[in-house]
Amino acid sequence: MIVSRSNHVIDRIGEDESVGRLRALESENHAPYFRVVESTTAPVVHIEGHEALMLGSANYLGLAEHPAVIQGARDALDRYGTTITGSRLLNGTIDLHLALEAEIADWYRTEAAIVFTTGYQANLGAIGALVGPGDTVVVDASAHASILDGCRLSRAKIRMFRHNRLDKLEDTLKRAAGDGGGVLVAVDGLYSMKGDLAPLDGIAALCREYGAALLVDEAHSAGVLGERRTGAAELFGVNADVDVQMGALSKGLGSTGGFVAGSRDVIDALRAGARSFLFTTAAVPSSLGAALAAVRLQRSEEGRAIAERTLANARQLWEGLRDAGFDVGEPSRLPSGEEIVSPIVPVLVGDDLRAATLWRRLFDSGLFASAAMFPAVARSEALLRLCVMATHTREQIDRAVKTFADVAAELPR
Repeated sequence: MIVSRSNHVIDRIGEDESVGRLRALESENHAPYFRVVESTTAPVVHIEGHEALMLGSANYLGLAEHPAVIQGARDALDRYGTTITGSRLLNGTIDLHLALEAEIADWYRTEAAIVFTTGYQANLGAIGALVGPGDTVVVDASAHASILDGCRLSRAKIRMFRHNRLDKLEDTLKRAAGDGGGVLVAVDGLYSMKGDLAPLDGIAALCREYGAALLVDEAHSAGVLGERRTGAAELFGVNADVDVQMGALSKGLGSTGGFVAGSRDVIDALRAGARSFLFTTAAVPSSLGAALAAVRLQRSEEGRAIAERTLANARQLWEGLRDAGFDVGEPSRLPSGEEIVSPIVPVLVGDDLRAATLWRRLFDSGLFASAAMFPAVARSEALLRLCVMATHTREQIDRAVKTFADVAAELPR
């Protein structure tokens, strides 16, 4: 069969809106994406030939450059070599996996845990293994792409509710009750674009009322939030009501990979049926060694101090930008009434072009931020996402606020 070239899938790529937008930005050297970093992820990095204050990294705790974490990676590399070359199911499980999984389960006070090669794969595999055709997944409209993709691949019915709206969640759960099958609610604990927390106390209460299981993605909160630093569920006091806690080793914990903590039944279901676990090569040993060192560190008093510094730096940055006239959203409110600023501080811009221009001016002024434009966020909701690290100094944060103010003053209104 001869396929007309006009219908050829490759021929249509250039017509894609996302491709066109990227090419237009790159042609003007305004693209915030695929910039080349030439040094360790630290408060100050070398990027494309010059030095920049880094406010675009999820290295919230500064562990990517912590000596204990680096030594953990080095020891694993020396003992196990560069790679394992097999899936966990076959030859890919080493004793470091078991030690890390046992450490995470003890940390989260669950019966078991399982480690995936990436955080994305953890959500993909967990959702796909726990629900299927005939079940329903109720998901926050702002949930991470890995949650949404896991829902699609599970072939369960997907029902979405408006971001962080408990009334909309309850309406959706009422409708889901008539679908038949099981119901899983999937939310982020800490949302990666605007840095806001899910109201997990209310979400957990609704899940109990309607008999739904609850999955919380702690990718951006693991190691940072809570008395034991296990994340948002602990911060809201609802650990016992969460059936599946997913976390990332590649954000605050200074390594790469993901994990799921839960009951023995949940973890065995993933070991037997999570395709993104069964059919991919296990993580490289050095990442496992780094992750194990990072988890142990965050469980210590030093880890407590590191997390406290991260949150103090976030508060300083948020207050500084707010006082300088930027729209940085509102802090999240805890059940106690306390307000908390997460390590992710958004500067809400609105227009894509203005966001790209602001990003470029900041980049030229020695400050690296992360830009989020459509389709990563809704149209007209472009923002710059700033991430603090425990290792930022107060002087560096003050400098960042001043740089923002100086650059913004030069932009046309």
